[in-house]
Amino acid sequence: MTDRLYLYDTTLRDGQQTQGVQFSTPEKIRIAEALDSLGLDYIEGGWPGANPTDSAFFDAAPETRAKMTAFGMTKRAGRSAENDDVLAAVLNAGTATVCIVGKSHDFHVTDALGITLDENAENIRASIAHIVAEGREALFDAEHFFDGYKAHPDYALRCAKAAYEAGARWVVLCDTNGGTLPHEIHAITRAVIEAGIPGDHIGIHTHNDTETAVAGSLAAVDAGARQIQGTLNGLGERCGNANLTTLIPTLLLKEPYKSQYETGIAAETLESLTRTSRMLDDILNRVPFRQAAYVGASAFAHKAGLHASAIVKNPTTYEHIDPALVGNKRIIPMSNQAGQSNLRKRLADAGLEVEKDNPALAQILEDIKAREDQGYSFDTAQASFELLARRALGLLPNFFEVKRYKVTVERRKNKYNRMVSLSEAVVVVKIGDEKKLSVSESLDESGSDRGPVNALSKALAKDLGPYQKYIDDIRLVDFKVRITQGGTEAVTRVIIDSEDSTGRRWSTVGVSPNIVDASFEALLDAVTWKLVQEGATL
Repeated sequence: MTDRLYLYDTTLRDGQQTQGVQFSTPEKIRIAEALDSLGLDYIEGGWPGANPTDSAFFDAAPETRAKMTAFGMTKRAGRSAENDDVLAAVLNAGTATVCIVGKSHDFHVTDALGITLDENAENIRASIAHIVAEGREALFDAEHFFDGYKAHPDYALRCAKAAYEAGARWVVLCDTNGGTLPHEIHAITRAVIEAGIPGDHIGIHTHNDTETAVAGSLAAVDAGARQIQGTLNGLGERCGNANLTTLIPTLLLKEPYKSQYETGIAAETLESLTRTSRMLDDILNRVPFRQAAYVGASAFAHKAGLHASAIVKNPTTYEHIDPALVGNKRIIPMSNQAGQSNLRKRLADAGLEVEKDNPALAQILEDIKAREDQGYSFDTAQASFELLARRALGLLPNFFEVKRYKVTVERRKNKYNRMVSLSEAVVVVKIGDEKKLSVSESLDESGSDRGPVNALSKALAKDLGPYQKYIDDIRLVDFKVRITQGGTEAVTRVIIDSEDSTGRRWSTVGVSPNIVDASFEALLDAVTWKLVQEGATL
């Protein structure tokens, strides 16, 4: 018989406390719909009344299978729960589930709130009782619980019991400062259960300040807790919250959790996890963390030749799960550490079956090693590697030839007498017997300057004649620059990530002492790779 684990997402509330993160109401709705499709049990929408965005979200919140939850705090001392306007705002959001936070550490009660321990315990009891009397499911986030328990266990337990005995469905033990280690979380969670609060009424809420939020959450489950709170991609204040993008596949795919517990997430839904993770990064305009467990672009990347050779024979030699289970994919990067096993596997992934005795293989490896000595990096620029290989194999069509290009940058005063920049790029290409000249400026729709590389990108993709239909949906999504040598002979490496309307993303690299030349090389590879993928012909 398996126990049910309940997953509670707080991306829209706790995740929004991440430095630099501020969701709009439409973005919150889009994220909530994605969370619901994953199969989360609870979605914490925010704190109604705390800011206009959260209030607007609850007015327009989508219908979800998950329990939409409004977040707030316990009533204040000196007034009744029925007459507390902050608590009323949370209830007025109209959600069937309400989560309130309250102090459980005596130090915070006396020093932060400035009230007595008895008053605080009564605030918790009365608030939960009022929520329950209103016919709502009540959750209590016991703030600073683990620090409070270590300092004064009797009082921390008193706060937790006040909520439970007043009717709270879940008493959530919060490691608010993120400094409690997993073995401590296990022992304290067990002590709470032994004190009389059943494990199927206990939740865990961890922060990642010691990089152990996921481990701490699992430790609480091992001790008997049956609800886990966290955020997508580990968003959250300071170092973030427990990462649900890591916890979810661990619970579904790893023992003993796989066989001992059930969640609301189906195996087929798990396959959308990587896509959902990257959707959130796209909304935040952030580059996805490549080394993220399960969903990162490098989570199943095998660079060493010895590893790649084994992977070709049996992927389980160096992979703990099949990447397809979470919607990710295996990558065999090319680098100066690569051997023929890496190379042939990478070529096969690109649809190029090359025999072992093909002399081009040795030449490709030599080209890669020579170019990486010059500053190129093909382990993060798979598209440029594929073009290099196709060229050596005689499989790269000569779509067009760049005859010349030029970029000018001008600083001038605008009508408001402010100095502004404007870049202009000219690109001349030859397609067959016809030359085409394109000119573009770096201004976007709002009139803001986007720089010389933007102007070059627009000029290159402006008019490629018969190929235009294949490249109209290319979008530059990331641009990274690195100086690979210092001093007066500095070499610049540019890596560009591009994306098309299908969601396909690819990376290209350019190297030159001149950043514009390096950028143009990467842009040119991006367009050429797209034409190859589309099977473009004259």
